[in-house]
Amino acid sequence: MKIAVIANNFQKEELLTHRLKEDIEIQWLDEVIGVEETECYIDLLFTPDIKRIEWLKQLQPALIIVNEVNLTLKNLPENFIRINGWSTFLKRTVIEACGNDSVSKSIAEKIVSSFNKTTEWVPDKPGFISARVIAMIINEAYFAFEEGVSSKEEIDTAMKSGTNYPYGPFEWTEKIGVKKVYDLLSELAKTNIKYEAAPELKKEALA
Repeated sequence: MKIAVIANNFQKEELLTHRLKEDIEIQWLDEVIGVEETECYIDLLFTPDIKRIEWLKQLQPALIIVNEVNLTLKNLPENFIRINGWSTFLKRTVIEACGNDSVSKSIAEKIVSSFNKTTEWVPDKPGFISARVIAMIINEAYFAFEEGVSSKEEIDTAMKSGTNYPYGPFEWTEKIGVKKVYDLLSELAKTNIKYEAAPELKKEALA
């Protein structure tokens, strides 16, 4: 199977953490361009603007998989697959995904398995499951910092030591990007006020 992956070097490194099987040929790209005889495009640099979506639509009937944590499938073209490709999440052995078409989902599973990963199909909601949980952990850490509970460094150390997380909440924020965390919280807060971003987090995101 031949696929094209639109990614930066960091995303490429994370995606290849568990090595690659021999049943797949990858063309690595840094922008959306057509590649002959390609069965799938994975856009890890996806931004949900109209121009980029139209470019990707023109590549169909190849399967289109996009890294989109906030928007649900109802906001994307038919038969698109969305995955959680936030920084640090791609190197896990499980890829969270949402899809509506059974044929497309079957192809996606085969592609993901070529990276020695499994696909976990989750409800089509903003934040999937893990990104939503991590965003809330980060938000609570910002509230604690604002209240003077401790420094960012000490909160990171305490969380890693006490919960065995691979990163502290502020380390995670730096890797994911504070704007991405804020954007997800803002999307979730539209339907539930408990997700409202901490003032300091908002300030950093909009700086």
